[in-house]
Amino acid sequence: MLDRLALREPELDNRLRESLERVEKCLSATASDAAAPRVAAITGHLAAAGGKRLRPLLVLLGAEFGEPWRDGIVEAAVVAELVHIASLHHDDVMDGAPTRHGVPSVHARFGERAAVFGGDWLLARAARLAAELGPEAVALNARTAGRLVAGQLRELTGPAPGEDPVTHYFQVTAGKTAALLSMSLGIGALQAGAPTGCVEALTEYGEHLGLAFQIADDLLDLRSPADVSGKERGTDLLAGVPTLPVLLALDGDDPADAELRALLRAGPVPAADAPRALELFARSPALAETEAVLRHRLDRARTALGALRPPAARRALLALCDYVALRTS
Repeated sequence: MLDRLALREPELDNRLRESLERVEKCLSATASDAAAPRVAAITGHLAAAGGKRLRPLLVLLGAEFGEPWRDGIVEAAVVAELVHIASLHHDDVMDGAPTRHGVPSVHARFGERAAVFGGDWLLARAARLAAELGPEAVALNARTAGRLVAGQLRELTGPAPGEDPVTHYFQVTAGKTAALLSMSLGIGALQAGAPTGCVEALTEYGEHLGLAFQIADDLLDLRSPADVSGKERGTDLLAGVPTLPVLLALDGDDPADAELRALLRAGPVPAADAPRALELFARSPALAETEAVLRHRLDRARTALGALRPPAARRALLALCDYVALRTS
């Protein structure tokens, strides 16, 4: 992820790279430190597979707004990534995903029950590590874990009778995605002793950034090739996932979208109809509406940062907003 941001801040870039190396070593050791080798293989599987490490990077950037040399910041980054990996265990079971980060998913390799309990073990390990950092880290980790589970449950149960599906989408996304990005920035800033106002600004930024990341993924599913998005175009359509473009298309009344709405209302789009659905989406107003929502969330993220100092760390967070925007262009 750091390479993709292409920061023009040599001092900050070097410091982040050195810290990320320490995070990687600590994460590998912590995720696989179960006493039983078989358990360690399960809990360490996805940590060894790699990933963008966005959440640890956000922890380190949050720490830049305080004293980034303080003890515990690397461990705070590991807490955030452990919670993220635990959520992937559970997500992949729910979605039936066969792979993750280019390797077999945990449930595909070890079985569903092993994946679920492995995810639970990682959450417990994150909580134990957070306890070593202090009460603020414990409270933040607990709130975030609660939001993640609530988001998963809301996704599983679907909108309540009469509830607006778009509102439900944002509540699910806030719990499943935004909560952990916000927590990552917050725990880094808290561990570095950043001022309260700064912590609040960073966590607000993280909320909007998290929503923007999910919206960008929704757009990528409809128009980006596999070598860009990491999955085949239309995967969510085939699975019947209620992404934001789908919900906005269903909510529209443009006669030109009548065929698209009919395909979407039938449930998961059959593989034979996927090319037509993607063609219809390419000229649907729903895509432009989704792009507008994405820009709005990124603008709110940028605004939340205000004039935070130091400028180099602020510019890095602004660059992350630009990266999200460019992913979908």
